[in-house]
Amino acid sequence: MHQNMKPYVVGIDIGGTNTVFGIVDARGNVVASSSIKTGRHADIKDYVEELKTSLNNLLEANDATDKIAGIGVGAPNGNYFTGAIEMAPNLPWKGRIPLAELLKEAFGVPVALTNDANAAAIGEMTYGVARGMKDFIMITLGTGVGSGIVVNGQLVYGHDGFAGELGHVIVKPSNGRMCGCGRTGCLEAYCSATGVARTAREFLETRTDKSLLRNLPIEGITSKDVYDAAVQGDKLAKEIFEYTGKIMGEAFANFIAFSSPEAIILFGGLSRSGELLMKPIKEAMDRNTLNIYKGKTKLLLSELKESDAAVLGASALGWEAR
Repeated sequence: MHQNMKPYVVGIDIGGTNTVFGIVDARGNVVASSSIKTGRHADIKDYVEELKTSLNNLLEANDATDKIAGIGVGAPNGNYFTGAIEMAPNLPWKGRIPLAELLKEAFGVPVALTNDANAAAIGEMTYGVARGMKDFIMITLGTGVGSGIVVNGQLVYGHDGFAGELGHVIVKPSNGRMCGCGRTGCLEAYCSATGVARTAREFLETRTDKSLLRNLPIEGITSKDVYDAAVQGDKLAKEIFEYTGKIMGEAFANFIAFSSPEAIILFGGLSRSGELLMKPIKEAMDRNTLNIYKGKTKLLLSELKESDAAVLGASALGWEAR
């Protein structure tokens, strides 16, 4: 770190429900963090105003007001090149939101912005299991399936800033499920937490096997319910994980053919399902991987605490912000 460099950066993770922000030091310690509700303000200016107040309070309480080198932001559909959030389906603000510019005005420090999965990849590379790796793919398994692709030590952004939407590769070309993106058959429609719940409903409606899941109202079933049932040995619930893992592993075999990564790293709620998901993924991945790549790509779980990862990843951008 340069002698005159300020000791902290701020990381901001904008989710559909909450916006979490934290003060981070050069070692990757989250010194303090707080959050506000993302959807409370339909107008972006009011949102920035509330964020400004909350963050300034946090900085003041931690004696960090003049010690911030930059701000990094991870947001759905965040474009690194333009600093804007562009047409994000799960956020209250429509169209193109020049967020980096608005935050730069509000705080008077450099701001960099990228999408949430890219931020997680940067966090993993800076502070986590991907330290020292030049080629890896980060897969985030939450409400959707996101990805950050690192090649030769750099994130792949593509010519427009939006490269690396592996959640939207089509895994079921005919008669696939409707995806939130408006197309059918996307990986996200099957392998996100939402996808697991959809598979559960589909299995329960089309089959007659006994299952603990039948005791729950079908419309309200979550991926957590499926996990809980599987842990209790429920056959149908285990099969849902096998079905999900198989689709994921097949897709990963394709991703390996694309960039021959040293590792594919899984992050997010669903990745904590342990062997229930990892075993079928690994089996399908190994079975479908081209011979020249067999056994070369590790399947790993993120080492970052979920609560900190997105903030850490976004904050790593803060050091580079101009």
